[in-house]
Amino acid sequence: MRSSIRLVATAAIAVFLMSATSLWADDAAKPLAGAGDERASASNELAAPMPSSMGAASPYTRGRDIGTPTTELFLGYSYLHAMPALAEGNRLVWLNGGSANVAYNFNRYLGVVGDFGAYTNSQVRFTGANAQAVDVDNPNVAVLSYLFGPRLSFRGHERFTPFVQALFGGIHANEVILAGCTSNCTVLPAQGSFAMTAGGGLDIKVHKHIAIRLIQAEYLMTRFEDLNTGAKATQNDMRLSAGIVFRFGGNPAPPMPPASPLQYSCSVTPTAVYPGGTIAASGTAVYLNPAKTAVYTWQVDGGAVTGTSSTATIDTANVAVGTYTLKGHVTQGDRAGENADCTAPYSVKAYEPPTVSCSADPAVVLSGATSAITAVGVSPQNRPLTYSFSSNSGSVSGIGSTAVLSTRGAMLGTVGVTCTVVDDKGQTALASTSVMVTAPAPEPKPQTSGLCSIGFERDAARPVRVDNEAKACLDQIAMSLNSSPDAKLAVAGSASSEEKGGSKLAAERAVNTKAYLVTEKGIDGTRIAVYTRAEDGKTVASTLIPAGATLDTTGETLVDESGVGTRPARHPRK
Repeated sequence: MRSSIRLVATAAIAVFLMSATSLWADDAAKPLAGAGDERASASNELAAPMPSSMGAASPYTRGRDIGTPTTELFLGYSYLHAMPALAEGNRLVWLNGGSANVAYNFNRYLGVVGDFGAYTNSQVRFTGANAQAVDVDNPNVAVLSYLFGPRLSFRGHERFTPFVQALFGGIHANEVILAGCTSNCTVLPAQGSFAMTAGGGLDIKVHKHIAIRLIQAEYLMTRFEDLNTGAKATQNDMRLSAGIVFRFGGNPAPPMPPASPLQYSCSVTPTAVYPGGTIAASGTAVYLNPAKTAVYTWQVDGGAVTGTSSTATIDTANVAVGTYTLKGHVTQGDRAGENADCTAPYSVKAYEPPTVSCSADPAVVLSGATSAITAVGVSPQNRPLTYSFSSNSGSVSGIGSTAVLSTRGAMLGTVGVTCTVVDDKGQTALASTSVMVTAPAPEPKPQTSGLCSIGFERDAARPVRVDNEAKACLDQIAMSLNSSPDAKLAVAGSASSEEKGGSKLAAERAVNTKAYLVTEKGIDGTRIAVYTRAEDGKTVASTLIPAGATLDTTGETLVDESGVGTRPARHPRK
C-alpha cells in the first residue's frame, strides 16, 4: 500500500511539473509586454498608443507577473463524502465543516498551498443486522485535516482563474460518542491517518483583493486502520468546497493607456469622372470606442452625396468640369478626441472628342466607276456617333459609316473625300482620303483586212474582163460589204511587166472589178475606191476598210475612173 501511495504522489507531482514547464516555455516564447528595456517601452508608447477599440490588455505580464497576488487566503465551507457511500472501514461517510488554505504564488502559474480543515458529523449510521442512524455528541470537531502541496494556476483571463493542485499531509479523527449515553458510549476511537487530495477549482475576481471560489472539487484519499482487523486500508472520499478568497500583495496591473483621439481618413474611387458619372466614397476611422456608436456625415461642393455610414456615393449629374472636394465627419460624442474630419479631392473632366479614320477601296478607278468609302469613328466615352461624307468632285452618298463615291462626270486626277463624325455632344472629327480617277484606255483602231484576189491570165484576148472564175471571189467580197454597211472597199489592179500599156490595163482591170460589184451585186459605188499598184502580175487585190480604219496607199495610185472604159464581165454560157 505504501508503494501505491508513493506512486500516486509521484504521478501527481510529475503532472504538475510538466504542466508548469509547458506554461513557462509558452510564456517565454511570447514577446515581452511591460518588461525589459523601459526606454523601448516608453518609445513604443509614444509611437503607437494602444487603440481604445482593442479592449483591455491582459493583467498578467511575463517577467514581473503584474496582476498576480503574492498571497491568497481562502475561507469557506467544505463537504466530505465517502465514495462509495457506506464503504466498509471508512469512517468519513459524510461530514460538514469548513476549510481554510493559504497559497503563496512564486509567479503567475506556480504556487504552494497549506490547507487546514475541520469537519463534524451529527449522526453515525450502522449497517448490517442493527442498521440504524443514531445521534452523536462531540463537544469538539470530529475530524481535522492538514495538507500541503503545489498549486498550478491558469491566469489567462483578468477575472477567471482556474487551478489544479495536489496536497499531501495527515488527517485526525476524534473519538465519536453517542449522545445521551452514560456507559460504553464511545462508538469510534480517535485515529490518525495519511491523507492526500488531488483536484482543482475556479476563482472569480470581484475586486482587486477579493475573489469568489465558485467551486473546489477534490479526490481525498485516507489510510485509517480497520477497527475489525487492525490493518490499515485505503479509503476514497470526495471533498467539495466554496467560499471567499482574499488576495494580498503582488504587482498591480498596469493602468490602461489613455484613449487615443479619433482619427479619420477618406478616399474616392475613381478620382475623376465624366459629367454624370458616379463616385464611391469610403471613410476609415481609427481609435473608435467600441462602447459608443459612430455617426457619419458627408458633404460635397460639386454634385450630390448620399450615405449615412462609412461609405457614400457622389452623383455628378449636371456638374461643370472642374475639381471638387469631399468632406467626411465622424463623431462619437462632444468630448475632445471623439470627433474627426477627412477630405478627399475628385474631379469632373470634359468629354473627349471623337476620332475618325477614312479609307477608299479601290483607291484608283476609271472615270465613271465607283469606290467604296469607309469611316471608322471612335468615342472615348462611347457616345453615339453620326457620320457624313463629302467630295470635291463626283458625288458621294451613304448610310451609317459607309458610302459610295461615283466618278461619273468627275474630273480626271485626284478626287478628295472627307469623312465627318459628330457625337451627341456636338464634338466633331474629320478625316480625308482620296481616289485617283483615270481615263479609260482608247478603243483599238479598226484595221483594214485583205480579201481574196482575182486573176486575169486565162483570157489573153480579153485581158481586162472579169471571167466566171473571178465571180466566186467577188461574191464573197459583196457579202463582206453587205455585212459591214459602214465598211468600204479598195480594189487595186496590177499588170505584168511584159504587158504593153500595163498601167492602163491595171486600171481597167480594177474598174471592171468595181463595175461587177456595183452592177451585179448592187454595191454602192461610192463605197469602192479604185487604185493601181506597181506589182508584177495580172491581178486585182481587194482590201476591206472598216469604218474608222485608214488604208495604206503606199505604192498605189488612185484611178480617175472617168477616163477608163469598162468591159462587161463574162457571163457563163446558158
